[in-house]
Amino acid sequence: MSERSWKFILVGSVVLNVFMLGAIGGGAYQWFSTHRDVHAGGGPAQRTALRFAADELPDARQREFAAALKAARKDGRDFAREGRDGRITVLDLLAAPQLDRAAIDAALDRTRAADTAMRAQVERSVVDFAATLTPDERVKFVDGLQHSGNWRLPPKLQKKPDASASE
Repeated sequence: MSERSWKFILVGSVVLNVFMLGAIGGGAYQWFSTHRDVHAGGGPAQRTALRFAADELPDARQREFAAALKAARKDGRDFAREGRDGRITVLDLLAAPQLDRAAIDAALDRTRAADTAMRAQVERSVVDFAATLTPDERVKFVDGLQHSGNWRLPPKLQKKPDASASE
């Protein structure tokens, strides 16, 4: 190899190493900033998925709720698939050279119906689960629902546990 080839290899190596260090540094920054935000928020208030609504219930009840949600979602797979396929159809129709408004509206109607059916199935399973709870457990569950899932309320409308105890 000539001296010039070695210089190109050395410069290429330095550029690649600088790029890799930048990527590692950027990834570390993103990871730490994301995890710092989650932990600084106080934990449970950041957990907004529906499955966290039962966090204040005993472990056995939490497992029952998770199983009920899993079963509802499993039973609703066809609705989820119809909704996904409908959204893909809408996107395909929107990208077509000629805009077919009637076909798009029909696809949106099918997608909306599938999404509504899926949501209704999950909501029924939540209510069915709530029906098995004691009144005290149901109050805790409702509080969890106010902070999680589709029933989540905006922070200013959420009941404060200390405020209700002092009234």
